[in-house]
Amino acid sequence: MTLEQGLVYGVIGLTLLVLAFEIWRYDLVALMGMLLLVVVGTVSVEEAFAGFGEPAVITIAAVLVVSQGLQNTGVVDQVATRMSAVGSRLGPQLMVLCGLVIVSSGFMNNIAALAIFIPVAVRMARGSDRPPSLYLLPMAFSAHLGGLITLIGMPTNLIVSGLRAEHLGERFGMFAFAPVGVAVSVIGVAFIALAGWHLIPRREGGGGLEGSFKVADYLAEVEVPEESPLAGTCLADLKEVTEADVWIAAIVRDSKRISNPAGSHRLLARDDLLVRGQTEDLRQFVSEAGVTLTESKPLEDEEKAPDSHSGVWEALKARLHADDVETVEAVVRPDSIVAGKTARDLDLRARYGLNLLAVSRCDEAYCQVVGATPLEPGDVLLVQGHHRGLSDKLEDLGLLPLAEREIHIEPHHIVLGVGIFVAALLTASLNLLSVPIAMTAAAAGMIVGGVVTLREAYSSVEWPIIVLYGAMFSMGAAMEATGGDQLIADQILRASTLVSPAVLMVVILLVTTLLSNVVNNAAAVVLMASIAVSVARGLGASIDTFLVAIAVGSACAFLTPIGHEANVLVFEPGGYEFSDYWRLGLPLTVLMIAISIPLLLWLWPI
Repeated sequence: MTLEQGLVYGVIGLTLLVLAFEIWRYDLVALMGMLLLVVVGTVSVEEAFAGFGEPAVITIAAVLVVSQGLQNTGVVDQVATRMSAVGSRLGPQLMVLCGLVIVSSGFMNNIAALAIFIPVAVRMARGSDRPPSLYLLPMAFSAHLGGLITLIGMPTNLIVSGLRAEHLGERFGMFAFAPVGVAVSVIGVAFIALAGWHLIPRREGGGGLEGSFKVADYLAEVEVPEESPLAGTCLADLKEVTEADVWIAAIVRDSKRISNPAGSHRLLARDDLLVRGQTEDLRQFVSEAGVTLTESKPLEDEEKAPDSHSGVWEALKARLHADDVETVEAVVRPDSIVAGKTARDLDLRARYGLNLLAVSRCDEAYCQVVGATPLEPGDVLLVQGHHRGLSDKLEDLGLLPLAEREIHIEPHHIVLGVGIFVAALLTASLNLLSVPIAMTAAAAGMIVGGVVTLREAYSSVEWPIIVLYGAMFSMGAAMEATGGDQLIADQILRASTLVSPAVLMVVILLVTTLLSNVVNNAAAVVLMASIAVSVARGLGASIDTFLVAIAVGSACAFLTPIGHEANVLVFEPGGYEFSDYWRLGLPLTVLMIAISIPLLLWLWPI
């Protein structure tokens, strides 16, 4: 091993380690890894930034814009509103829900497809008197399965296709993966609907707003006014004031915090209380105890912040269904701009006209002032704002409302949007245009036709993902330039005297699967694809077989909440624990790999 190869391995190993432990966000980690490769001299400046000009990266951005256009047409939403005909049996409900998510994920952004059907699943769960946990995890996993049906179903498919073009001069076709994707989707959904759902624990959460959703307890911040019956009352006597089932998690008095206060603690006027409970209990507590619900109020100089009060909950309840005020529950998406920031950092009230009333987070004994709580992907927020423009504000912030959104459908947009998309699929499938050109043209057509505004087009592109993919290409280039991929391939090829090429292909698939469950699957694909191509060439085998195996492995991110953005999105709303994922994910992974391997060897013979 040369010094350059050692440096490349060190940088890549450090990058993967930081990604696995989520020390910093993935795009920043990938960018720092790319810059470190330049600093140590293993890639030039031109090579480092060349990844951002890769057709695969541009295509991913175009597909996201096209996906936004499909959302704007409201076609999928209209299908979702007709789900009541499915009935109340869980098996048929899961088959239809998961099937629709699969089909949508094949042609739209996975997260967007999943987001459309989450409120539908919640309504089904409520109507059938079941916890949402039985629905949301199967739907998240279905988004992975559907991504294998088309070339645009997952960004990793486009990366693999781009690498094929680099080595063989031709990309995969639009439906090249479809035989594998359809097979694993059909059998996977059948497994989930008939038997797999039994492996999902019933996570019973608290009743959400208007009883529409079940999440963990919220953490809210209230102030004790002088006229409140709580003033002068010991915590042990709380039940004499209110029957609400709440827990006083902390008392903030004179800028000092008293965490987990004892029953002997006496509450005083002007105390700030951090209260945990379900929404109905919080509402009852605020009403009966006469306390004031607050939002983002600084701990010091509270007299200078009279506008920080968001009003008594009883008043909020009276206005809950008013035309101008609405209170909604929303999930923080993985790509949300609020992730890692507090309400105070974002200045939600001044900049967006929103009040952050409470935060709900599973499996974490956090206890901070609501306005000072760093928000995380998967958190459920209770947000209040004016009805007009509320959905746009939530979308700008990257928050997914846990209620069915209002869709204003224009026939012109339906015909034009769907027509542009179908035209792009046909031209790419018939090789009249390459996939990058077809998708970029479709994105431009939707903007020119008014299906997507320029603002929506730019906001729909997940720029952290673009940065991640562009930066990760430099690591693959560094491995190839220094011979690092060939060195690893040579070690693998030594085993070829003992095992068949098919076994080596399976090993690479399994390693990609494991990496995809602990780091971003784009990083796993970029690094493993370079090694896989070297192994295939050393064996004199088909490169296609190994590349498709990597695409399949990257889709098998079922074992952890961090394996895929879809997994993160349902974590808090479903009330899941970390172990819930592998309970269903492990048998699904085994089933998916068992189905894929013979299909790979049959369709792309080694």
